[in-house]
Amino acid sequence: MAFTSHIFLFYFLPAVLLLYHAVPQRWPRIRNAVLLAAGYVFYAWASPWFAGLLLAVTVVNYGLSLAVAASEAKGSRVLWTALAVAADLGALAFFKYAGFVEESLNHVLSLVGHDAWPVLRIALPVGISFYMFKVIGYVVDVCRRQSPPARSLLDFACYVSFFPQLLSGPIQRFGTIDSKSDSLPTFAEQLLGRSQTIERFSRGAALFMLGFAKKILLASAMGQVADAVFAAASPGTIDAWYGALAYSFQLYFDFSAYSEMAIGVGLMFGFECSRNFAAPYRAESFSDFWRRWHISLSSWLRDYLYIQLGGSRAGTGRTYLNLLIVLLLCGLWHGAGWTFIVWGAWHGFWLIAERWQKNMGAAAPTGLLGRCNTFFLVLLGWVIFRAADLSDAWRLLSIMSWPQRAQGGSSLLSAAIYTRGSLFFMALCTVLVFQPVQGFDWVRRLSWPKVVTLAILFALSLTTMFAQSFRSFLYFQF
Repeated sequence: MAFTSHIFLFYFLPAVLLLYHAVPQRWPRIRNAVLLAAGYVFYAWASPWFAGLLLAVTVVNYGLSLAVAASEAKGSRVLWTALAVAADLGALAFFKYAGFVEESLNHVLSLVGHDAWPVLRIALPVGISFYMFKVIGYVVDVCRRQSPPARSLLDFACYVSFFPQLLSGPIQRFGTIDSKSDSLPTFAEQLLGRSQTIERFSRGAALFMLGFAKKILLASAMGQVADAVFAAASPGTIDAWYGALAYSFQLYFDFSAYSEMAIGVGLMFGFECSRNFAAPYRAESFSDFWRRWHISLSSWLRDYLYIQLGGSRAGTGRTYLNLLIVLLLCGLWHGAGWTFIVWGAWHGFWLIAERWQKNMGAAAPTGLLGRCNTFFLVLLGWVIFRAADLSDAWRLLSIMSWPQRAQGGSSLLSAAIYTRGSLFFMALCTVLVFQPVQGFDWVRRLSWPKVVTLAILFALSLTTMFAQSFRSFLYFQF
């Protein structure tokens, strides 16, 4: 069930809000039970067996976390934790990477003259990468004694199945916070009790409406341009750059919109969550970019992978290797394909280059020059990320690198991508992504002019939603 579907907007969300707020605030456990039931209905909407998998993951990790919490010896805690992490990663690998591994092996077999093996086709449970990282982080935090175990299976199940964040994050932690400077209560504390105020509910509704408008009006418009260019057989150089820029904007407005809508819905139920994007295209370096883009994922990779590998404590060479490993796995987390692995290597390479430059005492470009340089390199990486395969990525990057005219159907492509509407939204996106004040900041303090603006945008977005074909959120596939 998508946030931008009429079923969610006009039936599911109003019904859950009414049922939830009909329960007095002094009964948080019953409210949690309402959210738990809503989460499983929400997740089972696409396929009932998805809900069965979610339940199995929840029960297994809850049971193993109890064993971890009960173990006094560090070795025993580590053993139980390793078992939980292995089970989670094994399930993730089976559902997400089995087909990719088999296809890669078949390619190798074909090179040596052997017959290909049949490829096992498995339906990918939507959002599995997100809730698997949630449960892994939870068990590790319990092992480190940084987070208390959940009071009950109900609390833990409510955390895992919390429907605003279930399909596409943010990856909110259970008993810890992502940033030391963040003063928000943990999810575990909010499960015990949370105050629901008009101000919090209004801010959540405003954030939801703003994210909804970003998805329907901006991401969808840019997605039409990007799809046309990436599907073209031989676009011209200008067309290719235009399409790459459109995809960069589509991905940002699509994913940041979902994050804002998820955080907004959470606020409507009294739960607060840290922001997931902080004007990433204003980043002056790749390290700055990853502090601003998909913040909950980058902080998760830092705390549960990079630091565990040794971080920057084991020497320069090991630091470079750790950075490369983390970004390669980050790419693989996004999808089972070589384009994602190469995209991760691309980011890893530039992070290492920046660290090497710093170690050499050389000054890195900052300000406008640093932003332009970083955005240019990030944009090239998005071409690899979006391409169907590596040969397609190389084809598009070659077109972008060497000026050439469009061939075959160029007039049709131009008619599709250079419309007045697309040019207007391209200009609007260009202005918005480089603003220091983003949507998350804009709704912190509401005023009547802002409320009127949001109401107009939401009404326009609803009208547009019914007029256009449905486009799911991009990160659902991850």
